[in-house]
Amino acid sequence: MKILVPVKRVIDANVRVRVRRDGSGVETANVKMSINPFCEIALEEALRIKEAGRAAEIIAVTAGDAGCTDVLRTALAMGADRAIHVQTDGEIKPLGIAKILAEIARQEQPGLVLLGKLSIDSENNQTGQMLAALLGWAQGTFASRIVMHDDSVEVTREVDDGMETLSLSLPAVITTDLRLNQPRYIKLPNIMQARKKTLETLTPDTWGVDVSSGQEILKVSEPPQRTAGVRVQSVAELVDRLRNEAGVI
Repeated sequence: MKILVPVKRVIDANVRVRVRRDGSGVETANVKMSINPFCEIALEEALRIKEAGRAAEIIAVTAGDAGCTDVLRTALAMGADRAIHVQTDGEIKPLGIAKILAEIARQEQPGLVLLGKLSIDSENNQTGQMLAALLGWAQGTFASRIVMHDDSVEVTREVDDGMETLSLSLPAVITTDLRLNQPRYIKLPNIMQARKKTLETLTPDTWGVDVSSGQEILKVSEPPQRTAGVRVQSVAELVDRLRNEAGVI
């Protein structure tokens, strides 16, 4: 069985995000970029499934400009067998990504697609669900535990009132949550070996996929500064302020 793992290049989680002066988006020039943490968790889970003898090959895929190849090299260093880079000039919205992934899935015929539930930059939480709909495959979202069987996969996910366990027939699409695993540390020899692995470059035109979007970002701005809190002297004063100033009671 093959496992397809989409990964995305985002601003590193430890970097303070700054909005451009013209409000067109966030500043990415000379900013440290890395693999999306949720994508890294998905890749780690795919590696564990392979190590358990349930998968034969792991394929990492990303879409974006030439700079996105660094996250694919990271994926290859972690243990992915080969990588596919769908090169595009501008940013692609979730539906466009899902269309590309659907074509790759039809071409590669994986038994499982594992991807992060969202990316930490746009936080759309849409790609996995759209991909499952386009393929007509079973889906499990926000997975905190995955157990593979011969023709099915068991997914445990967190819901508002507890834990929910689903049994999905393969092939399936699963989106991963933070509690699923802890990604491994990449060793230097693996980084060197990753340079010898296959990294294929394609474009959306390879499949005739239209990745244009009807959305337009009008403005990006930082959240307003929060005002300092106020310490009250008594419960009566607190109730008075909540009623007369905040208007919440």
